Amino acid sequence: MTVRSQIPTTARATLTRIASFPTGSFLENLAIRADHSVLVTVANKGQLWYVPPVTGASPLEPSLLFEFGRNAGAVVETEPDVFHICSGQVYTTHEAFLHRLDLRGWSPGRPARPETVARFPAEARGPNGACLIAPGVLLVADCFASLIWRVDVGTGDGTPAFRVWLRHESMGYYPGQLKPEQPGVNGVRYAAKSKYLYYTATAKKLFMRVAVDSDTLEPAGEPELVLAGRMGDDFCIDEDAAVAYLTTHRQNTIDRVFLDPPKNSGFTQSVAGDPFNPELIGPSSAAWGRASGDYGRVAYFTTDGGTASPPPGGPQPPALLRVEFPKDASE
Repeated sequence: MTVRSQIPTTARATLTRIASFPTGSFLENLAIRADHSVLVTVANKGQLWYVPPVTGASPLEPSLLFEFGRNAGAVVETEPDVFHICSGQVYTTHEAFLHRLDLRGWSPGRPARPETVARFPAEARGPNGACLIAPGVLLVADCFASLIWRVDVGTGDGTPAFRVWLRHESMGYYPGQLKPEQPGVNGVRYAAKSKYLYYTATAKKLFMRVAVDSDTLEPAGEPELVLAGRMGDDFCIDEDAAVAYLTTHRQNTIDRVFLDPPKNSGFTQSVAGDPFNPELIGPSSAAWGRASGDYGRVAYFTTDGGTASPPPGGPQPPALLRVEFPKDASE
C-alpha cells in the first residue's frame, strides 16, 4: 500500500510499506545489503530479522534470523556482507556486547548465528546507534553513558579495541524524569565529504555535529548545535543536497534538516507525518537504498508501530517503509 503524506507539495514524500512485523516489536536499526535485502534489529525483543530483496512487489515476508536474549541495537556493515551488531541489557545490568555476523556465502533458510567478539567496557550503559567512519573503525553512541565509543574492529577475526571517542554535555539525558526513560546520544552518522560526525540527543531534543580529523579520526573541536526542539532518534544524510532526514520517534515525523547550522531558521520542515500519517507511527532509523539513483531519493525507514508511545487505537504492526523523497525542495 502506498500512502502519500498530506503535507505541502514543497515537502511531500511517498511512503510504501515493504514489510510488517509482529505488533509490539520496536524496530531499532537496519542495514541494506548489496543484494537489496535488509537486516533489521528489534530492540525490545532482542532479535535480528531478514527481509528479502526489495526489488519487486511488496509486501515482503520477513523472517527471524537470531535472538540475542538482550536488547538489540546497531547493525553496521563493516566489510562486504560482514556486519557488526550491538546488544546489551540497556535497562538492567547494562552489560553490552559486540557481535560479528558473516553472511558471505549465506543463503536464506540457512542458520545465521552472530559470533560474540567482545564485551563493551564496564563504563558502557546502553550502546545504541553506530556508524562506520573508516575501514574497520566504528563509532557507537552510548545513550545512557552519555558518550560515543570508538571501536576498532579491524578486519577478519581480530579482537576489537574500545575507547571513549567523545564525551559532551549535549549527550546527556534526564535520569528518572521522562517515562519511559529517554536516551541521550542516540543516532550517529558520518558525513565523509565534509568530515563531520552528526548525532542526535533524544532527551535534550538536540541535533549536533562535531568535526572529525581525517588523519587521526579524532574529534577536531567542540560539538556544535545544528537544530534544537525535535526529539530525534536516527537519520540518514544526503551530502549532495546538504540535508539530513531525521526521524522523530515520539513525534511521528520525518524532518528535513540542513546540515549547515546557520541554514536552519528554527522552522522544521516535516517531509512526512505532519499531519499525522498512520503508516508512520514511531519512526526510528533510516538507511539509503543501494540501487542506482537511490542515494538522496530513496531510503528505508523502520518504525515501532506505537510500541513505545501507542496511538489512541493502540500499537499497530511496525513496518519497514520505502520512502521516496522529491528531487529537490521545490518539488
